Amino acid sequence: MILGTVKGTVYSTKKIDNLRGFKLLLVEPYYGDKEKILVAADTLGAGIGELVLVTRDEPTQHAIDHEAPIDAFIVGIVDNPPVMGK
Repeated sequence: MILGTVKGTVYSTKKIDNLRGFKLLLVEPYYGDKEKILVAADTLGAGIGELVLVTRDEPTQHAIDHEAPIDAFIVGIVDNPPVMGK
């Protein structure tokens, strides 16, 4: 699972039917390589600037209601950011 910050929204006017209903968000990892931005599907209503939990690869398909070509999915919105060094 990845902890990351929502940095933006991906707009797609044309997409396959299996992606309908998913908002696509750009997520920057909170730890590690901040240059590796993810495109993650969201159904929770996460917004820009929020800290989110993202699952990737095979576990992603267990988190969504139907088959879709998604490899990153937002599974939680973090209420309190972690405090480092305590």
